[in-house]
Amino acid sequence: MWLSGCELSRFKKKKELLRKKLVEGMMKKRGLIILASLHLIKSGRIHYFSKRLATVFNDQSYSKEHTGERALWLVGLPLKRLFHKGKKVSVAMQSSEHIEDNSNLKSENMGKDTEAKNEQPADFSTEIMSVMEMEQSPDNSPAANSQEETVQDTEIPDTETVKTSDPENSFPADFDKFWKIVETNPQDFTGWVYLLQFVEQENNLPAARKAFDSFFTHYPYCYGYWKKYADLEKRHSNMKQSDEVYRRGLQAIPLSVDLWIHYINFLKETLDSSDVETIGTIRGTYEHAVLAAGTDFRSDKLWEMYINWENEEGNLRAVTTIFDRILGIPTQLYSHHFQRFKDHVQNNLPRDILTTEQFIQLRRELASTANNHNVEDEPPRDNQPSGIEDITDPAKLITEIENMRHRIIEIHQEIFNHNEHEVSKRWTFEEGIKRPYFHVKPLEKTQLKNWKEYLDFEIENGTHERVVVLFERCVISCALYEEFWIKYAKYMENHSIEGVRHVYSRACTIHLSKKPMVHLLWAAFEEQQGNINEARRILKIFEENVSGLAMIRLRRVSLERRHGNMEEAEHLLQEAVKNAKSNYEASFFAVKLARHLFKIQKSLPKARKVLLEAIDRDRDNPKLYLNLLEIEYSGDLKQNEENIILCFDSAINGTLPIKIRIVFSQRKVEFLEDFGLDVNKLLDAYEEHQALLKEQECLKRKSENGCEEPDEKRVHSDDMSGQVADGDMQANQAAYNAWYQYNYSNAWNYGQYYQSSST
Repeated sequence: MWLSGCELSRFKKKKELLRKKLVEGMMKKRGLIILASLHLIKSGRIHYFSKRLATVFNDQSYSKEHTGERALWLVGLPLKRLFHKGKKVSVAMQSSEHIEDNSNLKSENMGKDTEAKNEQPADFSTEIMSVMEMEQSPDNSPAANSQEETVQDTEIPDTETVKTSDPENSFPADFDKFWKIVETNPQDFTGWVYLLQFVEQENNLPAARKAFDSFFTHYPYCYGYWKKYADLEKRHSNMKQSDEVYRRGLQAIPLSVDLWIHYINFLKETLDSSDVETIGTIRGTYEHAVLAAGTDFRSDKLWEMYINWENEEGNLRAVTTIFDRILGIPTQLYSHHFQRFKDHVQNNLPRDILTTEQFIQLRRELASTANNHNVEDEPPRDNQPSGIEDITDPAKLITEIENMRHRIIEIHQEIFNHNEHEVSKRWTFEEGIKRPYFHVKPLEKTQLKNWKEYLDFEIENGTHERVVVLFERCVISCALYEEFWIKYAKYMENHSIEGVRHVYSRACTIHLSKKPMVHLLWAAFEEQQGNINEARRILKIFEENVSGLAMIRLRRVSLERRHGNMEEAEHLLQEAVKNAKSNYEASFFAVKLARHLFKIQKSLPKARKVLLEAIDRDRDNPKLYLNLLEIEYSGDLKQNEENIILCFDSAINGTLPIKIRIVFSQRKVEFLEDFGLDVNKLLDAYEEHQALLKEQECLKRKSENGCEEPDEKRVHSDDMSGQVADGDMQANQAAYNAWYQYNYSNAWNYGQYYQSSST
C-alpha cells in the first residue's frame, strides 16, 4: 500500500532520526550495515508503524533473527516504544546511556564508522522491497506472490495483517520478453537458460523466484540451477529461503552427490558453531546424504567429506563406523578408502577407534587364541581374561596393540576383497557412462545401450537396493527416454505398488508430459489396481494437453466399454467425430463409432446412419464404403439387399479413381450372383461393369498415345486403388475369393481394412 505525502514526510523524518542514532551508537562495531524500514499501514481507522529492522555485522554472531516474527533483534540495542494514534510500536532506538558510552570512542574508529555510513542504502523503495522479500515464508514457494501475513511481535499484543504490493510491478523491463518464450513453449530449454541468466544478472529476487520455480516444474534434475537459486537467496541474506531451496532440490534429485555437498557446506557456513545442536544437525545431514546417495558408484567425495568432518570433531569411533560402511559399497575409489582405513587403524589406538563392546570382544578373541597356543606351557585357569583388564607390562601392551591392529585390518581385508570383486564386475559399465547428469541433448546410441545392459546385469545380479539406485541414476541421465521409465516401472511391479505409481507419476507429470505410451501404461496400471477414476483422469488430462492423438481417445472409449459405460463410450466417439479437424479424421472415428454401435450395442440402423453421414462428408474415402458393406453383409442379406446395392452404386457412380470403381463394380456382380433375387439386376450390373472396363482401356490408350493424365492425379489414383485392391486383409476372404477365380480376375476385398463379421 502506498504512503500518502504527509505520511511519507513523517516517515522520512523518523527514518533519518533513527539512522543517525543508530550510527552514533554503533560506532564501535566494525563493518556495520543497517537496513531500517518502517511501513505505515492503514488498517480500518488506525495507522501504525510496522517495524522491520535488519542488521548485518562482519561478526555474524551478533545477528539474530526471530523465527516466525516480523521483528528482528538488534543485539545490544534497547527497545523503546513509539506511540502513534493509540497504537504502540517497538522500534530500535538508542538509549541515552548507550550514546554516552559511545561518545568517548577513539579516533581510529572514525574511519570505519564513516565507511559504515556510506554503506547505508539511500533508496527508500529499494529498502521497502528488501523488507518485503525477507517476509516471504520459507514454508511456501519463495517465488509465490506476496501474500497477506500475520504479524506476531512479542512487544505488541495485537496482531495485524499486512498486505504487500504485487512483486510483479518491480520486475525488470525485459522480463516479459524472456518469460513469454518459455510460457509459450516450456520445452524450450535454451529459452529457460536465457531467462535464468537474465534474472541472475538483474539480481531481481521476485523475478528470479518466479523464473526458477517455474523452471524446476519442468526440469528438476538440473542440480546446478538449484545451487544458483540457493546462492541467489543467500546473497539477499535470506538464509531460511536458501535452506528451503536446497531442501526442495534434494527432494527432487536426492541422488545428486554435488547438491548434498553444497548443502552441507551451506550449513557449515550459516549455522552457529557455538550452538550445541549444530554438530547434531550437520551429522544428521551427512547421514541423510549417504543414505540417499552413498551407494552411487561416484559418491566417494561425499564419504570423504563425512570421514574428514568426523576426524575434525575427534570422533574416531564414528570414523571407524563410516569406514565399515563404505568398504562394503562398490565405489570408484574403493581401494583408496581401504588404504585410508589402514592408516586410520595404524595411527590410532584400538581402544579409541572401537566401541567398548567391539574392543572387549576383540581382546577376548586374541586372548583366547593366545591361550590355545600356550595350552601346553601353562596350567589351565578357571578364570579366562574378561577383556577389560589393564595390561601393565609395556612390552605386552605394545604386542597386544599390534595384534589388535593386525586383526582389525585382517577382518576388513575380507570385506575389501569381496567388494573389489563386485567393483570389477561393474567397472566396464561405469566407464561406459559418459554423461551421468541430466541434459536435454540426446544421448548417443552406445550410451543408451550401455545403460540398458547395465540395468539388466544389476537386475540379475544385484540387490534390490542397488537396482533401484541404478535406475534412479539412469532416469537422471535418460530422463527424456520413455523406455527407461517403463523398464523401471515394470521392475517395481514385483516389489512395490506404490513404487510403480511413484515412477509413473514422476515420468508423466514432469519429464514425459507429452509422451503417450507411458501415459497409456500408467492408466492401464491404475485400471489393473481397480482405480478406474484415476485411469480416467490420467487419460483425460493427457488428451487435454496433447490433442489430436487417436490412440488416447480410443483408449478412453475402451476403458468405458470394459466397465459397462456404453453411453459414455458412444459419447466420446461422437465427440471425436464432431471435433475432428479433417474429413479423414472424422471418417476414422465414424468407422469406429459405427462398429461400436453395430458390434456392441447391436444397432444396425444407428451404425448405417453414422456411415452414410460420413460418406456425405467424405465421398472419396473407399474405407467408408467398405465398412458400410461389411455391416450390411453381417445382417440379413434378403432384408439388406437394397441397402447393399445402393452402397455399391454410390461408390461406382462417385468420384473415386477408375480402378477402385471397377473393384466395387466387380463386387456388386459377385454379390448379385451369390445372393441376388433378380436376374435383371445381375445383367445390368454385368453391363455396367463392362462399360467401366472399356472406360479404363480408353484411358490406358490415351496414356500410351501421350494424352495421359497429369502425373500427380495418376499417382494419386494408383495409390488409392492400391489401398483397396492390394490390402493386407485379403487373406480374410481367401476361401470366398477362390470360388470365384474361374470368372473374375480380382479377388473380393471389401474387408481389407477391418475383419468381416460372421453372418
